[in-house]
Amino acid sequence: MRRTIARAPSGTTLAPEPPAAASPDATAPATATAPAVGVPGQLRTEFPFQLPRGYVDDGGTVHRDGVMRLATARDELLPLRDLRVRENPAYLSVVLLGRVISRLGTLAMVHDGVVEGMFASDLAFLQDFYRQINAEGHTRASVVCPHCSEPFEVDLGGSRLGES
Repeated sequence: MRRTIARAPSGTTLAPEPPAAASPDATAPATATAPAVGVPGQLRTEFPFQLPRGYVDDGGTVHRDGVMRLATARDELLPLRDLRVRENPAYLSVVLLGRVISRLGTLAMVHDGVVEGMFASDLAFLQDFYRQINAEGHTRASVVCPHCSEPFEVDLGGSRLGES
């Protein structure tokens, strides 16, 4: 069975949303911009985030604000060929996140070595954020309040593994 998706009308440009401005409060809790209902004709491919602790580079600079892009099939398939992933399947998320994080603070480049050096809480945050932005449309449902008739979204998949 072949499935098709609706395509944007001819002449419509599919463009990413600009990243949110960095928070001036360094003590603010980690934030992630949840996937929002898109504007018709626009595809949102990049999502800003803020790490709970932050990545500390070799110079001691803490990088918290970043941008993650949507994963492609290639992003999910290529790490499976990586010898580190073959030897240790848990390493898959490190390699995958290194591919889809397009910006982190003032770092020139983000790669799996950067992800390896992150605190465990930041890694867990990024894994959850990856699931949220790449599952959009699969676990979220638009509903209407029966009392006030106001539309809103509900995440049917839960926010943590094992929840529903």
